[in-house]
Amino acid sequence: MDLSDTLTEIYGRIPPLVTAAVDGLDAEQLATPPAPGANTVGWLVWHLTRVQDHHVAELLDQGQVWVTSDWASRFGRDPDPTDTGYGHSPAEVAGVRAEGPEVLIAYHDAVASRTIAFLRGLGPDDLDRVVDEAWDPPVTLGVRLVSVADDDLQHAGQAAYARGLLT
Repeated sequence: MDLSDTLTEIYGRIPPLVTAAVDGLDAEQLATPPAPGANTVGWLVWHLTRVQDHHVAELLDQGQVWVTSDWASRFGRDPDPTDTGYGHSPAEVAGVRAEGPEVLIAYHDAVASRTIAFLRGLGPDDLDRVVDEAWDPPVTLGVRLVSVADDDLQHAGQAAYARGLLT
């Protein structure tokens, strides 16, 4: 298995987890925290998708799917490219309201498709390219891709757990 296949495999595992976490829930269930102050299933899936969208768009030097398409309005949000959910208060979490599970799945699929296309074009030498010098040590493409996959998989697991608490 080469690098591109490995990265495609790990990122390809995220969409089925997203679907399993939200499929069959209604808009109210998606927006219901399993405990006071907890993140909702809908917010967790929205957030993991926003993080991937934000970071991959930056790597591609392109606009985010969130901003270049009509996704924000389908979540009751403005198309703010900096709104990824980091630091959201419980009230802000409650303000992320998907029209239904199909919107979460479709937004994630749009982001995941672009990510997979990007990953298929990578070679081993690409991973050492520095993509963020704001850190010490600077962040390479390889580290950023692992970080995003790790974050997404953790949040997908949290969404599945939260769903179990609701149902």
